[in-house]
Amino acid sequence: MTARHRLGAAAVLLTAALAAWAVTYERMRGMDAGPGTDLGALGWYLGIWVTMMAAMMLPSAAPMVLLFERVRREKARRARGSASTWVFLGGYLAVWTVYGLAAYGAFRLLDGLAGDLLSWGRAGPYVAGGAIAAAGLYELTPLKTICLRHCRGPMHFILGGWRDGAVGAFRMGAEHGAYCVGCCWGLMIALFALGVMSLTWMAVVAAIIFAQKVLPAGETIARLSAVALVAAGIWVAAAPGSVPGLTVPGSDVPAMQMEDG
Repeated sequence: MTARHRLGAAAVLLTAALAAWAVTYERMRGMDAGPGTDLGALGWYLGIWVTMMAAMMLPSAAPMVLLFERVRREKARRARGSASTWVFLGGYLAVWTVYGLAAYGAFRLLDGLAGDLLSWGRAGPYVAGGAIAAAGLYELTPLKTICLRHCRGPMHFILGGWRDGAVGAFRMGAEHGAYCVGCCWGLMIALFALGVMSLTWMAVVAAIIFAQKVLPAGETIARLSAVALVAAGIWVAAAPGSVPGLTVPGSDVPAMQMEDG
Protein backbone atom coordinates (compact mmCIF):
# COMPACT_ATOMS: atom_id res chain seq x y z
CA MET A 1 0.00 0.00 0.00
CA THR A 2 1.63 3.21 -1.14
CA ALA A 3 1.79 6.42 0.84
CA ARG A 4 -0.79 7.91 -1.53
CA HIS A 5 -3.22 5.09 -0.83
CA ARG A 6 -2.66 5.37 2.93
CA LEU A 7 -3.34 9.09 2.83
CA GLY A 8 -6.42 8.52 0.71
CA ALA A 9 -7.82 5.91 3.08
CA ALA A 10 -7.08 8.12 6.09
CA ALA A 11 -8.80 11.07 4.39
CA VAL A 12 -11.92 9.01 3.67
CA LEU A 13 -12.04 7.81 7.28
CA LEU A 14 -11.57 11.33 8.62
CA THR A 15 -14.25 12.67 6.30
CA ALA A 16 -16.69 10.00 7.47
CA ALA A 17 -15.98 10.83 11.12
CA LEU A 18 -16.41 14.57 10.51
CA ALA A 19 -19.66 13.97 8.65
CA ALA A 20 -20.93 11.85 11.55
CA TRP A 21 -20.02 14.63 13.99
CA ALA A 22 -21.85 17.18 11.84
CA VAL A 23 -25.01 15.04 11.69
CA THR A 24 -24.82 14.33 15.42
CA TYR A 25 -24.46 18.02 16.20
CA GLU A 26 -27.42 18.90 14.01
CA ARG A 27 -29.69 16.22 15.51
CA MET A 28 -28.65 16.49 19.16
CA ARG A 29 -28.15 20.24 19.57
CA GLY A 30 -30.22 21.49 22.51
CA MET A 31 -31.41 18.02 23.54
CA ASP A 32 -29.23 17.54 26.61
CA ALA A 33 -31.45 17.12 29.66
CA GLY A 34 -28.64 15.86 31.90
CA PRO A 35 -28.45 12.46 33.62
CA GLY A 36 -31.43 10.31 32.81
CA THR A 37 -32.15 12.07 29.50
CA ASP A 38 -35.05 10.28 27.83
CA LEU A 39 -33.84 8.24 24.86
CA GLY A 40 -36.95 8.77 22.75
CA ALA A 41 -38.50 6.23 20.39
CA LEU A 42 -36.37 3.22 19.50
CA GLY A 43 -36.08 4.08 15.80
CA TRP A 44 -34.91 7.63 16.44
CA TYR A 45 -32.52 6.52 19.17
CA LEU A 46 -31.01 3.79 17.02
CA GLY A 47 -30.31 6.20 14.18
CA ILE A 48 -28.62 8.77 16.39
CA TRP A 49 -26.73 6.06 18.31
CA VAL A 50 -25.10 4.61 15.19
CA THR A 51 -24.17 8.11 14.05
CA MET A 52 -22.71 8.87 17.48
CA MET A 53 -20.62 5.70 17.42
CA ALA A 54 -19.26 6.55 13.97
CA ALA A 55 -18.34 10.04 15.19
CA MET A 56 -16.77 8.91 18.46
CA MET A 57 -15.10 5.64 17.47
CA LEU A 58 -13.82 6.02 13.90
CA PRO A 59 -10.86 8.26 14.87
CA SER A 60 -9.63 5.81 17.51
CA ALA A 61 -10.30 2.80 15.26
CA ALA A 62 -8.27 4.34 12.43
CA PRO A 63 -5.04 2.33 13.05
CA MET A 64 -6.95 -0.96 12.82
CA VAL A 65 -9.00 0.15 9.81
CA LEU A 66 -5.96 1.40 7.89
CA LEU A 67 -4.06 -1.81 8.61
CA PHE A 68 -7.02 -3.86 7.42
CA GLU A 69 -7.14 -1.81 4.22
CA ARG A 70 -3.41 -2.29 3.68
CA VAL A 71 -3.65 -6.09 3.98
CA ARG A 72 -6.86 -6.17 1.93
CA ARG A 73 -5.19 -4.36 -0.95
CA GLU A 74 -2.23 -6.72 -0.88
CA LYS A 75 -4.49 -9.78 -0.94
CA ALA A 76 -6.58 -8.28 -3.75
CA ARG A 77 -3.39 -7.71 -5.75
CA ARG A 78 -2.63 -11.40 -5.39
CA ALA A 79 -6.15 -12.29 -6.59
CA ARG A 80 -7.18 -13.70 -3.22
CA GLY A 81 -10.64 -13.12 -1.79
CA SER A 82 -10.92 -9.93 0.20
CA ALA A 83 -13.93 -7.78 0.98
CA SER A 84 -14.32 -4.03 1.15
CA THR A 85 -13.05 -2.25 4.23
CA TRP A 86 -16.58 -0.86 4.59
CA VAL A 87 -17.77 -4.42 5.32
CA PHE A 88 -15.22 -4.58 8.14
CA LEU A 89 -16.54 -1.26 9.47
CA GLY A 90 -20.08 -2.59 9.17
CA GLY A 91 -19.24 -5.48 11.47
CA TYR A 92 -17.54 -3.10 13.89
CA LEU A 93 -20.52 -0.75 14.07
CA ALA A 94 -22.95 -3.69 14.30
CA VAL A 95 -21.45 -4.68 17.65
CA TRP A 96 -21.76 -1.13 18.95
CA THR A 97 -25.36 -1.13 17.72
CA VAL A 98 -26.06 -4.23 19.82
CA TYR A 99 -24.50 -2.46 22.81
CA GLY A 100 -26.72 0.56 22.16
CA LEU A 101 -29.83 -1.63 21.98
CA ALA A 102 -28.88 -3.31 25.26
CA ALA A 103 -28.40 0.11 26.87
CA TYR A 104 -31.78 1.25 25.57
CA GLY A 105 -33.47 -1.86 26.98
CA ALA A 106 -31.74 -1.44 30.34
CA PHE A 107 -32.80 2.22 30.47
CA ARG A 108 -36.44 1.39 29.75
CA LEU A 109 -36.44 -1.48 32.25
CA LEU A 110 -34.85 0.57 35.01
CA ASP A 111 -37.13 3.50 34.33
CA GLY A 112 -40.17 1.25 34.46
CA LEU A 113 -39.17 -0.52 37.67
CA ALA A 114 -37.74 2.40 39.64
CA GLY A 115 -40.06 5.17 38.47
CA ASP A 116 -39.82 8.30 40.57
CA LEU A 117 -37.10 6.81 42.78
CA LEU A 118 -34.46 7.82 40.23
CA SER A 119 -35.68 11.40 39.92
CA TRP A 120 -33.09 14.10 40.54
CA GLY A 121 -34.80 15.10 43.77
CA ARG A 122 -34.42 11.61 45.22
CA ALA A 123 -31.77 9.00 44.37
CA GLY A 124 -30.83 10.32 40.91
CA PRO A 125 -27.55 12.06 41.85
CA TYR A 126 -26.34 9.03 43.79
CA VAL A 127 -27.19 6.60 41.00
CA ALA A 128 -25.50 8.80 38.39
CA GLY A 129 -22.45 9.36 40.60
CA GLY A 130 -22.22 5.66 41.42
CA ALA A 131 -22.35 4.71 37.74
CA ILE A 132 -19.55 7.15 36.90
CA ALA A 133 -17.39 5.91 39.79
CA ALA A 134 -18.02 2.28 38.78
CA ALA A 135 -16.93 3.14 35.24
CA GLY A 136 -13.71 4.49 36.74
CA LEU A 137 -13.07 1.31 38.71
CA TYR A 138 -13.57 -0.76 35.57
CA GLU A 139 -10.67 1.13 33.98
CA LEU A 140 -8.38 -0.68 36.44
CA THR A 141 -9.58 -4.23 35.74
CA PRO A 142 -7.62 -6.93 33.84
CA LEU A 143 -10.39 -7.16 31.21
CA LYS A 144 -10.01 -3.48 30.43
CA THR A 145 -6.25 -3.92 30.07
CA ILE A 146 -6.61 -6.91 27.71
CA CYS A 147 -9.13 -5.13 25.49
CA LEU A 148 -7.15 -1.90 25.45
CA ARG A 149 -3.96 -3.70 24.43
CA HIS A 150 -5.82 -5.39 21.58
CA CYS A 151 -7.07 -2.01 20.36
CA ARG A 152 -3.62 -0.44 20.69
CA GLY A 153 -1.80 -3.27 18.90
CA PRO A 154 -3.86 -4.37 15.88
CA MET A 155 -1.05 -6.16 14.03
CA HIS A 156 -1.42 -9.49 15.86
CA PHE A 157 -5.16 -9.52 15.23
CA ILE A 158 -4.84 -8.84 11.49
CA LEU A 159 -2.01 -11.32 10.94
CA GLY A 160 -3.33 -14.06 13.20
CA GLY A 161 -7.06 -13.77 12.63
CA TRP A 162 -7.46 -12.84 8.97
CA ARG A 163 -10.54 -14.22 7.18
CA ASP A 164 -11.16 -13.86 3.46
CA GLY A 165 -14.37 -12.78 1.83
CA ALA A 166 -17.25 -10.53 2.88
CA VAL A 167 -18.37 -12.79 5.72
CA GLY A 168 -14.80 -12.97 6.98
CA ALA A 169 -14.39 -9.19 6.88
CA PHE A 170 -17.66 -8.70 8.73
CA ARG A 171 -16.63 -11.24 11.39
CA MET A 172 -13.27 -9.55 11.83
CA GLY A 173 -14.98 -6.19 12.23
CA ALA A 174 -17.38 -7.67 14.77
CA GLU A 175 -14.55 -9.30 16.73
CA HIS A 176 -12.63 -6.05 16.84
CA GLY A 177 -15.83 -4.26 17.82
CA ALA A 178 -16.30 -6.70 20.71
CA TYR A 179 -12.82 -5.86 22.02
CA CYS A 180 -13.63 -2.17 21.57
CA VAL A 181 -16.83 -2.55 23.59
CA GLY A 182 -14.86 -4.38 26.25
CA CYS A 183 -12.41 -1.48 26.31
CA CYS A 184 -14.93 1.37 26.29
CA TRP A 185 -18.26 0.21 27.70
CA GLY A 186 -17.49 1.76 31.09
CA LEU A 187 -16.75 5.12 29.51
CA MET A 188 -20.04 4.89 27.61
CA ILE A 189 -21.87 4.15 30.88
CA ALA A 190 -20.30 7.33 32.26
CA LEU A 191 -21.61 9.19 29.20
CA PHE A 192 -25.13 7.91 29.86
CA ALA A 193 -24.82 8.99 33.49
CA LEU A 194 -23.62 12.48 32.56
CA GLY A 195 -26.15 12.96 29.77
CA VAL A 196 -26.03 10.84 26.64
CA MET A 197 -27.38 13.70 24.51
CA SER A 198 -24.72 16.12 25.73
CA LEU A 199 -22.40 17.13 22.89
CA THR A 200 -19.89 18.38 25.47
CA TRP A 201 -19.63 15.11 27.36
CA MET A 202 -19.71 13.16 24.12
CA ALA A 203 -16.63 15.08 22.94
CA VAL A 204 -14.88 14.57 26.30
CA VAL A 205 -15.47 10.80 26.28
CA ALA A 206 -14.43 10.54 22.62
CA ALA A 207 -11.18 12.38 23.43
CA ILE A 208 -10.44 10.01 26.33
CA ILE A 209 -11.08 6.97 24.10
CA PHE A 210 -8.80 8.35 21.39
CA ALA A 211 -6.04 9.16 23.89
CA GLN A 212 -6.18 5.70 25.45
CA LYS A 213 -6.12 3.82 22.15
CA VAL A 214 -3.81 5.94 20.00
CA LEU A 215 -1.39 7.99 22.10
CA PRO A 216 1.87 6.36 23.27
CA ALA A 217 0.95 6.68 26.97
CA GLY A 218 -2.50 5.15 26.46
CA GLU A 219 -2.36 2.68 29.35
CA THR A 220 -1.20 5.40 31.74
CA ILE A 221 -4.00 7.62 30.48
CA ALA A 222 -6.47 4.81 31.27
CA ARG A 223 -5.28 4.73 34.88
CA LEU A 224 -5.52 8.52 35.14
CA SER A 225 -9.00 8.29 33.64
CA ALA A 226 -9.95 5.87 36.41
CA VAL A 227 -8.96 8.37 39.09
CA ALA A 228 -10.76 11.20 37.29
CA LEU A 229 -13.96 9.18 36.87
CA VAL A 230 -14.08 8.06 40.49
CA ALA A 231 -13.55 11.65 41.62
CA ALA A 232 -16.20 12.85 39.16
CA GLY A 233 -18.65 10.25 40.43
CA ILE A 234 -18.20 11.39 44.02
CA TRP A 235 -18.55 15.02 42.92
CA VAL A 236 -21.80 14.34 41.03
CA ALA A 237 -23.26 12.43 43.97
CA ALA A 238 -22.22 14.98 46.62
CA ALA A 239 -22.61 18.35 44.87
CA PRO A 240 -24.08 17.96 41.37
CA GLY A 241 -24.99 21.63 41.14
CA SER A 242 -21.32 22.60 41.13
CA VAL A 243 -20.17 20.26 38.33
CA PRO A 244 -19.19 22.33 35.25
CA GLY A 245 -21.11 21.41 32.13
CA LEU A 246 -23.58 19.12 33.91
CA THR A 247 -27.17 19.92 32.96
CA VAL A 248 -29.47 19.60 35.96
CA PRO A 249 -32.45 17.39 35.03
CA GLY A 250 -35.59 19.43 34.67
CA SER A 251 -33.72 22.42 33.27
CA ASP A 252 -31.90 23.19 30.05
CA VAL A 253 -29.07 25.03 31.81
CA PRO A 254 -25.74 23.52 32.91
CA ALA A 255 -25.27 23.44 36.67
CA MET A 256 -22.62 26.17 36.98
CA GLN A 257 -24.69 28.54 34.84
CA MET A 258 -27.66 28.04 37.17
CA GLU A 259 -25.55 28.89 40.19
CA ASP A 260 -24.11 31.97 38.47
CA GLY A 261 -27.63 33.12 37.61
